[in-house]
Amino acid sequence: MSEHIYLLTIGLPLATVLLIFGMRYLAAMKQARIRYDNEESYRELAEKAVATQAETAAALADLKARVASIEKVLKEVE
Repeated sequence: MSEHIYLLTIGLPLATVLLIFGMRYLAAMKQARIRYDNEESYRELAEKAVATQAETAAALADLKARVASIEKVLKEVE
């Protein structure tokens, strides 16, 4: 058996195994990056929801104050 064929029969399976593990590593990295981006978008959405809720609470408090003043005026008119 020639030396080139011997090295080829040992090197190709090893290279195949290394290539498979490398591809699995890259796929895992890509999934982790996608998962992180997805979590980051959920985090931004939650922050926007909290800000909107605070604005709504402030608007509701303002509305309650206005209704109270209108009720007061109506009671004085009666």
